[in-house]
Amino acid sequence: MFAWLQKKIAELILHYLHKPVWRYETFSVTSPQILESYLRPGDVLLVEGNQRVSSIIKFLTQSTWSHATLYIGGALKESADGEKPCLIEAEADGGVKAVPLAKYKQFNTRICRPVGLSADEISQVVDYAVNSIGLQYDMKNIIDLGRYLFPYPPVPIFMRRRMLAMGSGDPTRAICSTLIAQAFQSVRYPILPEITKEYTETSTSRYIEKEIYHIRHHSLFTPRDFDLSPYFSVVKPTLESGFDHKSLTWDHD
Repeated sequence: MFAWLQKKIAELILHYLHKPVWRYETFSVTSPQILESYLRPGDVLLVEGNQRVSSIIKFLTQSTWSHATLYIGGALKESADGEKPCLIEAEADGGVKAVPLAKYKQFNTRICRPVGLSADEISQVVDYAVNSIGLQYDMKNIIDLGRYLFPYPPVPIFMRRRMLAMGSGDPTRAICSTLIAQAFQSVRYPILPEITKEYTETSTSRYIEKEIYHIRHHSLFTPRDFDLSPYFSVVKPTLESGFDHKSLTWDHD
């Protein structure tokens, strides 16, 4: 009885949160064709969504980005309609699934690329995501997001990350950024690890400082962490293609 009621409440909240906001504005949208020419397997594609749930996530994380996907290249075959599913994502409507780049052709996006991974490690990250296809979305995340249905919830800044540490903890369920975090943690690649300092005394009474890296729990990651991470480079197709500001035509009226 309680499980049925919880599911019903989640469905109602989900229906409300997935409605688009009426003032979404795009600034510089990169076409799927250009994105595909610069994306590499293992890249994280961040998306600025236009739904109500996107606004909540952007507020709580104080970031432009509300959704994260993982680019897997040609790891999967084309779908029956001829589209190429090359992004892995976790969404409430369908769980973990593969989608084409065209799904985000009208949204602001950002490419975040892990640096230093070997080809084998990238394959492991991609395989982890592909093997997760079919997992359910963690609906407890939707119940938790229901607490923020009003536009600007009075949540102190220092508490916002913890507010997004949601979910049931069930490994067969996922949300977008935690799935990708787990994929990178499977090869022990850092995103935003917790760093502590350890001091060791030498024989000459001097102290050697050593940084110890601790894996942050995957439920604490948000889309913006891949943008903020010092271990991911930001790839901007406009600059990669050889941008020349002198070639622009300006309106001087």
